[in-house]
Amino acid sequence: MNKTDLINVVSAKVEISKTLGKKTVNALIEAICEEIEKGGKVSLLGFGSFSVVQKAARKGINPATKAYVQIPAHKVVKFKAGTDLLKCADR
Repeated sequence: MNKTDLINVVSAKVEISKTLGKKTVNALIEAICEEIEKGGKVSLLGFGSFSVVQKAARKGINPATKAYVQIPAHKVVKFKAGTDLLKCADR
């Protein structure tokens, strides 16, 4: 499922226009991004939680040249699935 498919499903389930469904999905994504940019955490009960974690600097290998390279420290977004979402995978 891609973003367009998600918009279509949300629009159909809530019985709203696709335009309003697109605005809704985009607003949700934007709200999550804004909180992540502030370094905050977004928890959606049963679905999961998004947070920012700091990755330490480390050495890596360039697969093309096999040379060692230094990978700088950086932040990444972490997602932890909630219990309801995990149950969906078992069905």
